[in-house]
This record gives sequence, structure tokens and C-alpha cells, in this order.
Amino acid sequence: MTEQTPSGAGVNDTGADEAQSGGASYAAAGVDIEAGDRAVELFAPLAKKASRPEVQGGLGGFAGLFALKGGYREPLLAASTDGVGTKIAVAQALDKHDTVGLDLVAMVVDDLVVCGAEPLFLQDYIAVGKVVPERVAQIVSGIAEGCIQAGCALLGGETAEHPGLMGADDYDISATGVGVVEADEVLGPDRVRPGDVVIAMGSSGLHSNGYSLARRVLLDIDRMALTGHVEEFGRTLGEELLEPTKIYAKDCLALIAETDVRTFAHVTGGGLANNLARVLPAGLVAEIDRGTWNPAPIFKLIAQRGRVERAEMEKTFNMGVGMVAVVAPEDADRALAVLTARHIECWTLGSVKKAKDADAARVALLGEHPRF
Repeated sequence: MTEQTPSGAGVNDTGADEAQSGGASYAAAGVDIEAGDRAVELFAPLAKKASRPEVQGGLGGFAGLFALKGGYREPLLAASTDGVGTKIAVAQALDKHDTVGLDLVAMVVDDLVVCGAEPLFLQDYIAVGKVVPERVAQIVSGIAEGCIQAGCALLGGETAEHPGLMGADDYDISATGVGVVEADEVLGPDRVRPGDVVIAMGSSGLHSNGYSLARRVLLDIDRMALTGHVEEFGRTLGEELLEPTKIYAKDCLALIAETDVRTFAHVTGGGLANNLARVLPAGLVAEIDRGTWNPAPIFKLIAQRGRVERAEMEKTFNMGVGMVAVVAPEDADRALAVLTARHIECWTLGSVKKAKDADAARVALLGEHPRF
């Protein structure tokens, strides 16, 4: 695992070459290498727990090493990069930083598994205005826990201190994940057939999309307090907004192992219809029945307080569906049983049919949500 320290990217960005004897210094310019070293000391034990047998070497190298083992016939490597977005603003406002790492891992590994890839490892990037070791350790603790939940290794990363570019309390995080799938087992639109069943896996809330709109409506327009208790949630607004994105990777892999999965769709930015359309071939349409589920109270609150139209809600938020599986019709009941046994909220959303019009949308949202 590579060492995370502000002495990496920061060296290139903050003018360390200006340091002279008796003159300017890196520390005076705002980069605290000792604080970076302290951060590494704090999070190193956490990161080591998020490992796999294939990981070679340890903390401190310039690159992470991972031995691709397992007797693959024709392995394909899958890669995905993502971040958490403006959900981080809520974490910063509440000074609570141990959950956004879970969001980060979810956004990356759940994209990988869509094509059937098993997540192998992840590398993160944390940019901060000022290294606060305890804060960085909290962030990495969430990343490490997310990797454990996903079954992948936290192979390395970088923490870069950017004084003058970011405020002292500001930070942003991103990550790249790599997975592996056999070439003849790649999931995708070419596998989808008329009659296939569309199954939903419930989300844990907003996940990590739409926070610019959610914050605009709830915090700016409606002036709600993050620390205020909300009856519909049974907890504070801040707790609801920081609920971590659900990590479905292991559940999807279990589904692949036990049923005939055609493809998955990770419901992120763009909403259910747009993301499901990405994994459907031309000539077919997935008919989705809104009446099969009721979105969680957070979605209704945003829609009502901001007078947000349904179309805008559905293209911005997941509306309660975090992942979708398209399965062979004969395996639909088995798929629901597998997910239920793994404690995943799931239900039948609809089915795939031949499109009547060649120019028709690939996803049709029908009916109304009950009590929404």
C-alpha cells in the first residue's frame, strides 16, 4: 500500500522550491509535512485491515502491488473513478467525517460490479486545505470500512495539502477502483432479452447524488437546521443526510453466483430511468411500475419544501432504488430470495419488453408512488 502524505502532490502545487535557508519554508507556505506523517500513523492500522491475500508489500511504497491470482481463463480488468460530491459539505458543517469514506467506496465499487466485476482494490485521493491528522484518519476509517464491506483492498492513496487553493477546513475525496471479470462473463445490454424481470434493491436514502439540490431546498430555502430533529426521519436532518451510501457489491456478486443475471444498473446521477437505460439494448423497453414502492420521507420532504416537479426529482435522485438487477424470468423468485436472505430490501420493479416504436425511450416509468 502506498503511503498517504501531503508531501506528494503538494510539492508540485505549492512552490516548495521557494524554500531557502533563512527565508521562505514549506511550513510557512502552509504545508505541514509532520502533520501528514501523524495522519499516516493514525490511519495506517485502519487501512491495513482493508486488505486481501493478493496485496504485496505494505505501507510506504511509491506504488501498491497486487498479484492477480486465481487461475482466470481470460480476465478483464475493470476500472472506475468517482467522488462523493457536495455531500461533503454536510460532513464539514457537522464536523463528522467518518461516513463519507463509505460513500466514496460505494460509488466506485458499485459501478464496477455492474459489468460483473469483482472489486479487487481501491486507491483514494484526499485533497485538504490543511492537514488535520484526526480528521484525515476519520475519513480513511470510513474508506477502510467500505473496502471491508466490499471485499476489496485499500491498496494506497495520496493526501495532498493545498493551502491557498482550499480553505483550512475544506477537503474533497475521490478514488479509483479496479476489479476483474472473465471476458465471457461480462454483463451488459447484449444479454438482456424480452421477458426479463427488473428487480430493485432499496437505497439507504439519498446516497451521494443530488446534494446540491437537497441542500438548496432544505438548508437555503427552507432554513432547516442540520441538528434539528425531523419527525418523519426519527432523527436529525444531518443524520439523515449523512446516512452512508449502501454498498451492494457482495450482494450483486452473490446474485451472479446463484441466478442468471443479465445486467445491473447502479442508480446514481441521472436517476433510475437514465441509468437503467444505459444497460438496455435498442429495441427493448423496461416498463417500471412506480406503484411497487414508496420513496422514503426524505424524497417527499425535498419535493414538497422545494416544490420540485416529479421529472426533476426522478432525474436528480435515486427515489429509493439504489441498484437494479435485470434477471432471466425463471430466476426472478430465486433472485428475490437470495437478496432477502442477505437482508437487502428488494422487490419486482417491472419487466423488459419489445419496444413498439424504434425511437421509444428504453425505460418507461408508469403509475404513481403510493402516499407520495
